[in-house]
Amino acid sequence: MKTAVYPGTFDPITNGHTDLILRATRLFDRVVVAVAKDTGKAPVCGIDERVELARAAVEDMHAVEVVPFEGLLVNFCRDYGAKIVIRGLRAVSDFEFEFQLASMNRRLAPEIETIFLTPAEQYAFISSTLVREIARLGGDVSEFVHPEVQRLFDRRRCT
Repeated sequence: MKTAVYPGTFDPITNGHTDLILRATRLFDRVVVAVAKDTGKAPVCGIDERVELARAAVEDMHAVEVVPFEGLLVNFCRDYGAKIVIRGLRAVSDFEFEFQLASMNRRLAPEIETIFLTPAEQYAFISSTLVREIARLGGDVSEFVHPEVQRLFDRRRCT
């Protein structure tokens, strides 16, 4: 069974993220969406909320599991028996940082490979940061996120 891990902050999960997850399910038997607790970022939504929203966004996808994680990604991958890390590249500007992460992970765990996927064209410009900012300023983000994420913005303004 080929297991891939798709790590991220997912603050919040967007349609760009779910596009990559769906496409990863076509390549791997199991996809573990690893919602990072300690990323060096200051997430607006708490870990439990981000996990809940990610689960709602992928509930119709076969063989996808959403779990929180903290610590080194390579250790998480080993714990889940994953030999593949999925990372998304939206633009050339993402490449340098992602290349650095992949190189460090390879140094720490040579048995784990990183695979880069690009989102479908209609999602290439979407980021969690932009979605949060649009919502904070009162804009409609419904075309960029799962309805459950939109309900969160409507209910609590996770911005």
